[in-house]
Amino acid sequence: MDRAAIVAAAAESIARGSKSFAVASKLFDRTTRERAWLLYSWCRRCDDLADGQDHGGERQVVVDPMARLGTIRFLTDAALDGQETGDAAFDALGIVARECKIPRRFIDDHIAGFALDAEDWSPRSEDDLLRYCYHVAGVVGCMMAVVMGVDPADDETLDRACDLGLAFQLANIARDISEDDAVGRCYLPLDWLVEADIPPGEHMRPHYRSRLADMAWWLANMVGEYEASARVGAARLPFRARWAVLAAAGIYGDIARKVDALDQAAWDHRVITTGGEKAGWVARAFGQALVNRPKAVSRDGLWQRPR
Repeated sequence: MDRAAIVAAAAESIARGSKSFAVASKLFDRTTRERAWLLYSWCRRCDDLADGQDHGGERQVVVDPMARLGTIRFLTDAALDGQETGDAAFDALGIVARECKIPRRFIDDHIAGFALDAEDWSPRSEDDLLRYCYHVAGVVGCMMAVVMGVDPADDETLDRACDLGLAFQLANIARDISEDDAVGRCYLPLDWLVEADIPPGEHMRPHYRSRLADMAWWLANMVGEYEASARVGAARLPFRARWAVLAAAGIYGDIARKVDALDQAAWDHRVITTGGEKAGWVARAFGQALVNRPKAVSRDGLWQRPR
């Protein structure tokens, strides 16, 4: 497959795997948009391999997690070495990594998140939760920042990009508590469960719903904090990249806000943002990107990514 074919496959992947990211990606200039699709394609493929999904669809219980992790590592190494892997998503990584000089440590950090899931890991503390969110999403924010032209040595801006990834993943965790439980996973810290007097593994029982809703409120507040921090970093991006990032921040932030607003009914149906709501955020983000005066927000007290 040549580059154009791999880009086309990546465009199909994001259209199937994430309507929210697909909408936001259209706001980039063509070069950045294609590179964002290429990076997304690899992330999506790794996630699908690890979780037994097809473009983020229904999850399956994975019986061979370490073998799948080995496949992810093998094909990633081959792609970064310039080999054709026979898998368009891994070849996509090879292209975007070379074109944007994405640091290898970021790629390895992302794979470390899949390793945690393969080990049937679950967080004991809030710090553990945020470390996991870094590996599966925060470091993707760092890679996306590099794709958008941020210098890999610009730690201050990369910290803000990481914050956006953390916000996205915290929103996902709040929304997907029931879906995660169905495949034997729980990303709610054990410390939180103990504080709420919920026995581990029992959090989806109906009589714990009110306490579970309290945890969703905690997660939604965290999403708000990290989203606000990320908006400060977005101000340093070129206009179209800034517009795309702010639109994605609003769309994904709405997921956490909806989960919080639904209270105990949050897991009766999968929470989504509608097409109209996405369009509304595209319009609002245009104005925000144009004015480009985000509220000054300190990172004091926020989790710090490894450097």
